[in-house]
Amino acid sequence: MTTALSTPKSQVKSRSWRPWIDRLLPLVGVLVLFGLWWFVAISGWVNPVLLPTPWTTLSTLLTALTTGTMMTDLVASVGRTFSAFLLAAIVGVPLGVLLGSSEKLYRSVEFLIDFFRSTPASALIPMFILFFGISNLSKIIIAAFSAFLLIVFNSAYGVMHAKQSRILAAKVMGANPWQIFKDVLLMESLPQTFIGLRSGISIALVIVIVAEMFIGTEEGLGKRIIDAQQILNVKDMYASILITGLLGYTLNVMFLLVEKRLIHWSGK
Repeated sequence: MTTALSTPKSQVKSRSWRPWIDRLLPLVGVLVLFGLWWFVAISGWVNPVLLPTPWTTLSTLLTALTTGTMMTDLVASVGRTFSAFLLAAIVGVPLGVLLGSSEKLYRSVEFLIDFFRSTPASALIPMFILFFGISNLSKIIIAAFSAFLLIVFNSAYGVMHAKQSRILAAKVMGANPWQIFKDVLLMESLPQTFIGLRSGISIALVIVIVAEMFIGTEEGLGKRIIDAQQILNVKDMYASILITGLLGYTLNVMFLLVEKRLIHWSGK
């Protein structure tokens, strides 16, 4: 009887390994990408000068970070990205919540938000250069503007689509309009607001890199990429692109972790 009810050892072992397998699943895509990259690099289909192997690129990246100037460029790009993001969030979140709390107010500016949100930010770079020159401030303002539009839209959307059942429940319990706004609308909007913040910092990084490529600057990952391309230093170019992607991924993961910890009621 005991033998019939007992769990086979093979099943116990498979269950113990399952959490580790699930954690390693995201690495499958990375290994496939690096495998294809390595195969193409050594196949002779592409000139080796134009496509180094992934291991050569990683070695160049580590060397540039530890003994070269890449850390200086990385710090410069991160600083601009966070400056732009903070500026966009400080202005965008309160404005988005305000617009979302009044449907008529939001409808009055909806076209402007959608128009500029649909316009490629890189197309606006010449306009910002005319107003702010080629200073460090211009790069931050350009990135902040792009992030601001995403943050405003998502914050307003979150407020406007708060669950009506909770609003009605608060009214039945005698809550006044300020309490409904503060305890229901604002809290209901936070999951969507965090989506806007996460998207905002991602687009801020993208625009900062593009601005560093085409607006004069002394340091930054964008400048490093374009300089390496112009002198055909492809190893450093690929290494700089790789660290830029890792930076964007890290920022996204950081916001996801903060969102899960702070917005634990999301979807409930």
